[in-house]
Amino acid sequence: MHTVARLVALALGGVLLASAASPGGRNSAQVPTAVGRTDAPAPGRFDVHEATIAQIHDAMRGGHLTCRALVAQYLRRIEALDKNGPALNAVVVTNAEALATAAALDQRFAQSGLVGPLHCVPMIVKDNFETIGMQSANGSLSLEGFVSRKDAFQVARIKAAGAIVLAKSNMAEWAFTPYETVSSILPGYTKNPYALDRVTAGSSGGTAAAVAASFGTVGLGTDTGNSIRGPSSHQALVGIRSTMGLTSRGGVMPLSLLADIAGPMARTVEDAVRVFQVIVGSDPEDPATAPADAHLPQDYLKALDRDGLKGARIGVLRAAFDSATTDAEVLRVFDRALADLRAAGATIIDPAPVPALTTQQSPAAADTCRSFRYEINRYLASHGDRVPVTSLAEVLASRRFHPSVRRQLERAAEVPDHGPDSEACRADTAWRQHVRDAVTAAMDAQQLDAFVYPTWSHPPRLIGDLNTPHGDNSQFFSPETGFPAIQVPMGYTRGDVLPAGLTLFGRAWSEPTLIRLAFAYEQATRHRRAPTSTPPLR
Repeated sequence: MHTVARLVALALGGVLLASAASPGGRNSAQVPTAVGRTDAPAPGRFDVHEATIAQIHDAMRGGHLTCRALVAQYLRRIEALDKNGPALNAVVVTNAEALATAAALDQRFAQSGLVGPLHCVPMIVKDNFETIGMQSANGSLSLEGFVSRKDAFQVARIKAAGAIVLAKSNMAEWAFTPYETVSSILPGYTKNPYALDRVTAGSSGGTAAAVAASFGTVGLGTDTGNSIRGPSSHQALVGIRSTMGLTSRGGVMPLSLLADIAGPMARTVEDAVRVFQVIVGSDPEDPATAPADAHLPQDYLKALDRDGLKGARIGVLRAAFDSATTDAEVLRVFDRALADLRAAGATIIDPAPVPALTTQQSPAAADTCRSFRYEINRYLASHGDRVPVTSLAEVLASRRFHPSVRRQLERAAEVPDHGPDSEACRADTAWRQHVRDAVTAAMDAQQLDAFVYPTWSHPPRLIGDLNTPHGDNSQFFSPETGFPAIQVPMGYTRGDVLPAGLTLFGRAWSEPTLIRLAFAYEQATRHRRAPTSTPPLR
């Protein structure tokens, strides 16, 4: 496996920055600018720091950037800032073929232009997505060396659209915790680039930290109860958790298929939607996606409307976050967000109750549905001798996991196999339908386009702190219903340093509405700013 430094050295031997071009002439660093034509780029015209997909493509069309130069810049940032300097510890492994893939894309661009909507978009992919040619370990040493023969559905989709999987990111091992990102596959905690002594949240904290620090353009994460939205909130990102069944989990290591979702994490709503547009759709390997095609095709980019809040009715879902421990600063930031929503034309209904939902505690029968053992055993067994361990029992016997997950693994091994047809999981499914009906009825009665609430009620904790209130508000409404939610930055706390996020939550299949609202709010407030610990490189 090539190291990041080796990849950067290879890039420096070819094309790294546009300024490498010979003055007034041409060299091997020619940049394709139009079909059938290449021109030497103007020097110093592009920096990947905080770059968007549209900016990258504009630079390529304008002759200021090659795909290979783009990839090399990101690799240089990973080397300088993930393994050195602030040492975020977000990246598990980089793609040894990234530069070669980029060079091939440059050739194709010269012949026919952009190969797809994600042409040469370097992406950070969480360690639980199967990826051809790259290790997929779910954060665990017990799966060290596992390289799948196939790509996860979403990975295949982004590659087909022209993206490059630049790196696999660290995660909370087995995706067990929403609070921090620590695993056995990568020693040490992943740090929050906004404050290096703070957590990223979990379990997609590596993707979040890497995207926030401009180690890639966009990323993929997974979310069972929080893990796209929470890390996005802690790192001032946009995260989309789709309607259950609109996006596939095929080729993603399971935690609980009743709630698992995979999706984009990005620095802007537009970039998140550009990835989302590519990954939606049915997948024969994920039966939950069977209804997706009835709601497609959709051009989600059409929902990017700066005036999208005008006339909207948004309900404050206080049941999601009201508690005695809610942080006063987060509440002040949230109150400003509500004022900003009003100023942009929305009507705010506060509070917006869900009357038919008298508790967020599932009935005892449903609460016993523990499907992890059943699902992970089936997943591991499906890969035969390509995986080092083929069952949860073998994982435990290997002792190759972080000590923090031992008790959870042991508890999972102690319960009976709870498949989807077990009495406990049927009860859980019935409970989820009750919650869906209650939420839909409340939205209909109040004529709501969406609910809104703070994604977390507390700022990011100090690394190692598992005692103070966590503030995770994401575990119930979207996971229990399977309805979509979008997280968008809403401001900062603790001296205007630590990010806080806003969640917009809606009916099933209401992604266009949520995108419209999130984009309009983002454009009206522009809260996203880059972390100071990972500045542009000289």
